[in-house]
Amino acid sequence: MKRIFPIITILIFLSLLGLIFFQFLWIKSAREAKINQVEENIVRAMYVASEILSQDNNSIIPFGKKNDLVFPGGDKLQYFKPSVTQRFSKEEISQVIRNAFNQFNLKNYPFEFAIVENSINGKQLLSENYFNLYSDSANNKNHSIALYPPGGSSYENLVNEEFFNVIVPGQKNIVWKEMFWFIMGAIFFTLIITTAFFITIRTLLKQKKLSEIKSDFINNMTHEFKTPLATISLAVDALKNDKVKGNEEKTGYFTNIIKEENKRMNKQVETILQAALLDKQEVQLNLKKLHAHDLINAALNNITLQVEEKQGTLHVQLDAEKDLVLADEVHFTNLINNLLDNAVKYSKENLAVKLSTENAGNQLRIKIEDNGIGMNKETLNRIFEKFYRAHTGNIHNVKGFGLGLSYVKTMVQAHHGTIKADSVLGKGSSFVITVPLSVL
Repeated sequence: MKRIFPIITILIFLSLLGLIFFQFLWIKSAREAKINQVEENIVRAMYVASEILSQDNNSIIPFGKKNDLVFPGGDKLQYFKPSVTQRFSKEEISQVIRNAFNQFNLKNYPFEFAIVENSINGKQLLSENYFNLYSDSANNKNHSIALYPPGGSSYENLVNEEFFNVIVPGQKNIVWKEMFWFIMGAIFFTLIITTAFFITIRTLLKQKKLSEIKSDFINNMTHEFKTPLATISLAVDALKNDKVKGNEEKTGYFTNIIKEENKRMNKQVETILQAALLDKQEVQLNLKKLHAHDLINAALNNITLQVEEKQGTLHVQLDAEKDLVLADEVHFTNLINNLLDNAVKYSKENLAVKLSTENAGNQLRIKIEDNGIGMNKETLNRIFEKFYRAHTGNIHNVKGFGLGLSYVKTMVQAHHGTIKADSVLGKGSSFVITVPLSVL
């Protein structure tokens, strides 16, 4: 598992990067193809428009001009076919271009046009913004074709050549807009795949942690049951001894040992079963209006002997003026007892445990502090997880199943309260429980 997991992660990650890369290439290629298609359609539309604008008519306009080289002292008559600007108004030309654009799926494309004669002093019909767009050649491309291609008219020697220029402002932006949903679709499905990737990795990590927790749980459970079973076995062997059989005092002693170890094993089994019930949310609380200080004192009575055995100190400061809460007597006492028990178990020399209460608005705040071994940030973030226990390697300094704090948090939440933990490695830990006060 340790070797396969990194390989799976790397392969999935490389696949994701490859997918994103090829999606990018596809979008880029599709954009270029779309731009080329639009360019082609614009040119085709211009040719259609130019054919309409270049339709021949038979009118010829005479134009007189002084030419002393041909007729000294006289006038020369030159003849010109009427230009597009003379035969069509600006609005008519615009409508011809719009119809041609619509014919080639360019309905959403605005345009600016100009009809330019191929002469210095020739007439020019321009749209209002054409020259401004033409000067911005970096963002606007000018499309130009001749309205009267050489040889395209019987009047080619009599007509000034005219050019038909069209600019589509914001052409690239319009292409992006037309591709918007395609791009959004590609991004959307890429995000789905990316999300699936991270969910898969997170699931694999979770499974890996669960596997480690399972192994730790089995090891801890083995140790927890091995010791009492060994003690019971020794006690049974002792009872078979002839010297013990006739001695009531010794028989009673070993019988009590068997009974106590049996209770110890039953307690461990109950802990595991209780955790299973909490998982199924089948624990039924018998909520009553009780004084929290009475429940705390009951838990303190259970822990006092352990503190004395370690030659520690237990400082109690019950300052809360209001302590009436809606609680289950057994479970509320147990959660306080579990926190005090942990404070003793994970203590160092010169054990010092402090329990205090205070009111915070309409809530009761219970704080339990110790000067024990403390926890690092990783452990602090995971202490309320079921079966999790801080350890070094596979050997725990304090035996257990890692169910105590998980039980405490579940019970606090069942009492509509909150619990917060704070700790400094090597200096100690503190737990703050906040539960709502009951109304009289």
